[in-house]
Amino acid sequence: MKRYYLLTLFALMVTFLTTTGFIPPDDKPKPEKYSYVGTEVCGMCHKTEAQGNQLTIWKNSKHSRAYKTLLSSDADKIAKDLGYDTPAAETHECLRCHTSGHDTDKEFIGARFKLSDGVQCETCHGPGSGYKDMKIMKSKEESVKHGLIVHENIAAYCTSCHNAQSPTFVELNFDEAWKDIAHPITKKNE
Repeated sequence: MKRYYLLTLFALMVTFLTTTGFIPPDDKPKPEKYSYVGTEVCGMCHKTEAQGNQLTIWKNSKHSRAYKTLLSSDADKIAKDLGYDTPAAETHECLRCHTSGHDTDKEFIGARFKLSDGVQCETCHGPGSGYKDMKIMKSKEESVKHGLIVHENIAAYCTSCHNAQSPTFVELNFDEAWKDIAHPITKKNE
């Protein structure tokens, strides 16, 4: 009886302190987490010559087809040989380098985002919901404040996937490979 009384008293104290503001309730706003919007959304602006034809560069790259390579019987064999019992296109270790957002809660996946777009804009630059608006994108500083990732060491980031741990690794000459996917914004728009 004494224990029940103490637990009840404790519960009443917590309720009192919470409702009076001494203990903040657990419904504080959560830190913002950005959502993946998809290549179509990014491409609305990044397809023009003034923006460096970035969408076209991506479409013509192997990155745009990275997910599709996981749909092959060869990819499934590699996954099986590595000890996975799921097809390559369902294996986390494969998806982590061949897609964006595969392990993200559905609430953070926009309606126009497609896993099948493979290694896309948001793979390298982060989920775009916070920086996709033109008024934010006009300022690199504001874009970064709203989630845009700009890598200081691009080669180090690329080798997080293009490395000897990949079962299909081919030595990467970064400078040559970068020429195929470089996508700078033209000087007048930086």
